[in-house]
Amino acid sequence: MQEDMTDVAPSERVNRPRWRLSLSTSILLGMVAGIAAGIVFGEYTAPLGLVGNGFVKLLQMTILPYIFVSLIAGIGSLTFGKAKDLTAKAGLILLVYWVISFAFVLLMPLAFPDRESASFFSSSLVEPPKPVDFLDLYIPANPFKALSNNLVPAVVLFSISVGVALIGIRDKAPLLGLLDTLSRALVRIAGFVVKLTPLGVFAIAASAAGTMTVDEISKLQVYLITFTVAALILAFWVLPMLVAVATPFRYRDIVGVSRDALVTAFTTGNLFVVLAVLTETSKALFGRYGIKTEDTDAYVDIIIPVSFNFPNAGKLIMLAFVLFAGWFVGSSVDWGEYPRFVFSGLLSFFGGVDVALPFMLDQMHLPSDLYQLYVVTGIVNGRTATLLAAMNLLTFTLLATAALTGHLAIRWRNAIAVGVLSLVMTGGALLGMRWYFSTAVENAFDKAQIINEMESPIFPEINKVYSEVPDLPAEDPAKPLLQRILERGVLRVGYSPASLPFSYINDEGRLVGFDVDMAVLLAKDLGVKPEFLPVDLANLSGELARIPVDIVMAGVVMTPDRLRPLRFSDPYMEVSAALVVPDHLRKAFTTVEAIKRMRGLTIGVFQTGGAYFAERVEQLFPDAQVVVLDSTTDFFYGNDDRVDVMVHSAEAGSAWTLRFPEYSVVVPEPVKVKWPLAYPLREQDRGFENYVDRWIDLVRGSMEHQVLYEHWILGLTARPETPRWSVIRNVLHWVD
Repeated sequence: MQEDMTDVAPSERVNRPRWRLSLSTSILLGMVAGIAAGIVFGEYTAPLGLVGNGFVKLLQMTILPYIFVSLIAGIGSLTFGKAKDLTAKAGLILLVYWVISFAFVLLMPLAFPDRESASFFSSSLVEPPKPVDFLDLYIPANPFKALSNNLVPAVVLFSISVGVALIGIRDKAPLLGLLDTLSRALVRIAGFVVKLTPLGVFAIAASAAGTMTVDEISKLQVYLITFTVAALILAFWVLPMLVAVATPFRYRDIVGVSRDALVTAFTTGNLFVVLAVLTETSKALFGRYGIKTEDTDAYVDIIIPVSFNFPNAGKLIMLAFVLFAGWFVGSSVDWGEYPRFVFSGLLSFFGGVDVALPFMLDQMHLPSDLYQLYVVTGIVNGRTATLLAAMNLLTFTLLATAALTGHLAIRWRNAIAVGVLSLVMTGGALLGMRWYFSTAVENAFDKAQIINEMESPIFPEINKVYSEVPDLPAEDPAKPLLQRILERGVLRVGYSPASLPFSYINDEGRLVGFDVDMAVLLAKDLGVKPEFLPVDLANLSGELARIPVDIVMAGVVMTPDRLRPLRFSDPYMEVSAALVVPDHLRKAFTTVEAIKRMRGLTIGVFQTGGAYFAERVEQLFPDAQVVVLDSTTDFFYGNDDRVDVMVHSAEAGSAWTLRFPEYSVVVPEPVKVKWPLAYPLREQDRGFENYVDRWIDLVRGSMEHQVLYEHWILGLTARPETPRWSVIRNVLHWVD
């Protein structure tokens, strides 16, 4: 209900405060308040991430329909003659702008510092990437399907096609009017969502500040600084100088007349609001040089609104976030993927940043939730990008209009000088930033420490571990093994001290690993205590004859060679065949065909696999030399370049690369070989074997098995979770 002001004195009405915060100020305050909330409340702000996700979806809701409508209307409103002229000349200039923009985007990762990266096993190692149907992606056989599935490039192609078709239609005014009305309706919806931006930004910033580690926050500066430097070089040097060397306009005048528009664009973070200013600025600059005509005004009136719908430098530079995201998670985008990255990125940015970045993260097989990280950084970088977009639109309009009206004349000597200076300036900036990041950003590789310090997630301590085989009392061999185990109250388990991540000695000198915990679980279910005795996996049959162990639990692969002298339980896990290769060569080993073409390649296999592994490798790679290794440690510690790569399971190999991050695990395409892991037993212990088999059937579906797999194989809980530092916990001590 509105307040009745008729009875209020004029002086009182005048003296009432009538100010309100601008949207940009509200957004900035929302970000500051969110960061403060994250610092104060720590991980208790994590649920606000759901609010942030909802806000992001609202932002994306109208973008694709708006681009669909505005592209059709913008292109369709042109005449055939103007469209042809614009396509030939402005299109070429637009291509130059795209090349410059992508050059900066692809150069930016050179400023990122080197990072050692390795990780626990992930299913992504053995699962092939989703095939990309480029026909579906770029050719809209069903435009409505493309719209509903967020296939941005297909929607853009369809919209451009319809817009071009409308150029030659006479009675298009009613349709263009309808599209204009629909466009304004979509803008109104977007305007309502934009009003919620302070709340959305608050939720995202609070969740990020409350849950991100100090190391992650430190790494964000790599993107923030690199992005800002690149954007400023483009906005205040490269683009205005491009105009200055090809038109009558001087650099000082271009930067001078753009000042108000750039300040407004930076302050509001909204390019749309400065379109009118940019239009009048462009016309005024032509007037200042005495070359303003009706044609220059007409072309400016067309170029600015139409080119507004095309990707510009301010948008395209945002693609650098995808490259940063790859570096951030230790999965950098390879140079060989750059052509697809450029092509997909260009077309996706017809749909705007909020559509393009989630799409590109998915295309580059990077975690989609990294987009929230972009939203936080975008609060700062978004304003710089809008400033760059405004300068891009102004300089592009000046160049295109000059070309269309006969005022384009490139001064090649100046152009070469500017090009050299630009290269020197950009190269110096990249080297300076890389030096700074190398000293300022923490790059300690701590995953080796993580696996070396891992402890059991469910069994705090085990009963007894022998480093050497002790003298044990003799037992009646006539009794069944299961009976003897129950009578003695002890399950004797054979272990290996270096079979990561199944059984190994950690930095505290304790025996840990997946199979160590499985042994404790087996003993617990038997109602006895576990004791662990060392065995040599390279000679299992001899060890079982010599050492009185009941079962060996140490990540042993069941092979045909081993089935003859040993008995095995049913498999309790399947592991994937892989290669452990030097990190810098991992891309060379991605396919079997590429490996077959290599000359002088030496492949190591383990003696523990008998002749089985050696024969299979020789069959697959007949030109490679196969070397039998006594153990995994032979490859990492005593290799001396005898062996180039090693055959191992992806699960165990990933664990070893945590200790040796200079190596990586690769599963060559199309190899999809699985090896069964099972527990070796003595030939005569069939009764106990039957018990173990049924126990495996039960435990494989248990919560304990899932917890152990996530902990030891996937590493999801490898690092003990500690509450994030917060004011309410560490200063006020309100919570534990």
